[in-house]
Amino acid sequence: TDVFIAMELMGTCAEKLKKRIQGPIPERILGKMTVAIVKALFYLKEKHGVIHRDVKPSNILLDERGQVKLCDFGISGRLVDSKAKTRSAGCAAYMAPERIDPPDPTKPDYDIRADVWSLGISLVELATGQFPYQNCKTDFEVLTKVLQEDPPLLPPAMGFSGDFQAFVRDCLTKDHRKRPKYNKLLEHNFIKRYETLEVDVASWFKDVMARTESPRTGGGLSQHHLPFFT
Repeated sequence: TDVFIAMELMGTCAEKLKKRIQGPIPERILGKMTVAIVKALFYLKEKHGVIHRDVKPSNILLDERGQVKLCDFGISGRLVDSKAKTRSAGCAAYMAPERIDPPDPTKPDYDIRADVWSLGISLVELATGQFPYQNCKTDFEVLTKVLQEDPPLLPPAMGFSGDFQAFVRDCLTKDHRKRPKYNKLLEHNFIKRYETLEVDVASWFKDVMARTESPRTGGGLSQHHLPFFT
């Protein structure tokens, strides 16, 4: 007997949107995206005891209705006493310092704050249009920079709001013990603002897809069928 799973069709991912735009995604759009992703991660943790472990732009999906969803749970793991006890790899470029070099090598456990770091790196990339470690040629170079250098931040010269800059700075707190968990992030001024602010993500999405359609593909959307949460 064959088993078929039918899932909602999403338009494309944040990474491909960034490539289509060839530049930054506006703060107002990222604000709405961030609210959706933090709530999805909080839901995973609170309702299912799961840590995602692979938060990055290619796993953030959008569609023409303006919906934002989190996908790809291939390396997600169960939390034991709120900690991940296995060391499944994620994408090195978005990996938190405590996952790269555990404070206690004999106890390589970490918690959902590792995903908060990954979210911060993703937001810097999408907000600036450039991956913060783009000059690195190998994963080892990236991991070394993550461990040895100060975290990347949003450049003030690009005109980001103070709340957005503060949110990213909090997500990229190097000491994981001081990095906020989801309940604190949900209380952040940046999240509170975009929970209530009216932003027409759907119109922005449709405009981007129309303006940047590829003649070679006829403008067809990249289609994702991966499991997701909102």
